[in-house]
Amino acid sequence: MRSVRIRILAGLLVLAAVGVGAWQLLPSKGDAKTITVGTTDGVTSLDPAGAYDAGSWALFSNVFQSLLTFAPGGTAPVPDAAKSCAFVRGDLTTYRCELRGGLTFPSGRTMNAEDVKYSFDRILKIKAPVGPASLFGTLGSVDADGMTVTFHLTSPDATFPFKVATGAGSIVDHTAYPAGKLRTGDRVDGTGPYTLTSYTKDRDAVLAPSRHYRGAVSGTGKPVELRYYATPEALDTAWKDKQVEVATDQLPPGVLAGLNPSDPTQRVYEADGSETRNLYFNTRAGKPLHEPKVRRAIAWLIDRERLAATVYDGTVDPLYSLIPAGLTGHTASFFDDYPKPDPEKARQLLTQAGVSLPVHFTYGYAEGRGAGEQEGAEIKKELEASGLFKVTLKGYEWTAFQKQWASGGLDAYAVGWVADFPDPDTFGAALVGTGSAMNTGYSSKTVDRLIKDSRRFAERTEADQDFRSVQQTVAQDVPVLPLWQAKEYVVTTEDVGGGQYLSDGTGVFRLWSLTAL
Repeated sequence: MRSVRIRILAGLLVLAAVGVGAWQLLPSKGDAKTITVGTTDGVTSLDPAGAYDAGSWALFSNVFQSLLTFAPGGTAPVPDAAKSCAFVRGDLTTYRCELRGGLTFPSGRTMNAEDVKYSFDRILKIKAPVGPASLFGTLGSVDADGMTVTFHLTSPDATFPFKVATGAGSIVDHTAYPAGKLRTGDRVDGTGPYTLTSYTKDRDAVLAPSRHYRGAVSGTGKPVELRYYATPEALDTAWKDKQVEVATDQLPPGVLAGLNPSDPTQRVYEADGSETRNLYFNTRAGKPLHEPKVRRAIAWLIDRERLAATVYDGTVDPLYSLIPAGLTGHTASFFDDYPKPDPEKARQLLTQAGVSLPVHFTYGYAEGRGAGEQEGAEIKKELEASGLFKVTLKGYEWTAFQKQWASGGLDAYAVGWVADFPDPDTFGAALVGTGSAMNTGYSSKTVDRLIKDSRRFAERTEADQDFRSVQQTVAQDVPVLPLWQAKEYVVTTEDVGGGQYLSDGTGVFRLWSLTAL
């Protein structure tokens, strides 16, 4: 998922998945105090067919239901809108779910299997440029019969249940959402634990606990107001002015570096995370970075250690792998191939490529999202110091930025990636597979075959070697250059509890976990 999707708390990864019954996170009674939560992760679309980013999916996990979800600390999907789901054949190509009874949309309609089929079909039909259709590359067709829905896959895919449990699996009312286009407006018709009572784009989303919710979560949380801020600095100001009681995703690096867990006026939650940030290259013919040797030259010039220390004040860790530390298949493939900056090796590659020096290209970034502008300036500085490249920086508003890379309008662009689900597959096809969500134009038969083979293993640790091989190939082709892996930070006032459960690497943003103490 784009952050542009899931932060994994390292301590939680070792926990076994909880049972399939409902879990109680909060008392269902108490005062109706509204908890205010501040974030810079904006919403691209209120329609699940039109959004594939962290801010949108954070909202979706509260106002929609998917057939499956993840329990706190769990690493395997459990039923939510479904009462049971399973592969029906040993070849992992047919997946069937029985819906939970009594689920009703805001209109009063009872959810049935036709709503589920419709929700998946319209994602694939609309295929929005910044939507989640690419996540369902193995989905061939969906059948609906009463309260039973059956998914037919084009090839074995042990990760399909994980994908169903994401925001892309949000179930919509088939009478309220058009089949062939995105729904507009500020309404949401879902069956999640919250209802959206009001929404103003780029300003706020007001959520009230749903009286009709039935699913994996037992008990409802407090009313919540999500407030969206254009920049980390604006969020920091709101936090210091006590306009929000919870701040997450994300405060400025300097502020994060200075957080004091012993401060009695606040609660600070910090843990290792799986959010990564990569530099993506437009590899299409005719583009300045089409030639792999040019991209490998860039890999010889980027100083991740300096980037992490100067731009991010040590709040991120340098990353030399497509798959972050803590997940199956993690390697240091980029460190093995490009152990330290070496301008002479970069020059040799460019000479072999026969390109004119310096190589000119455009680097795009999202304005107001983290330290994107400062990061771009540092990367430009490192590349141009060699005399081998000339970089033009261009900043865009978040939605416009997504459209730019989706249309192939940028030569290079830096984007954060938050895992869709706790499995290395989310760093595979979505980032480097043919037709990837990042739209680099990269296609490798070797990478596609390895990704396809990795999905044949129901026991996911058995896919380790496939993912290692993927990363070795990617380190040579360099359609993407890993930059850093982020830590997880949530800050709350002293009278708000539950912040440690807000996000745990499962893709679920648990606003209902927040409590007023």
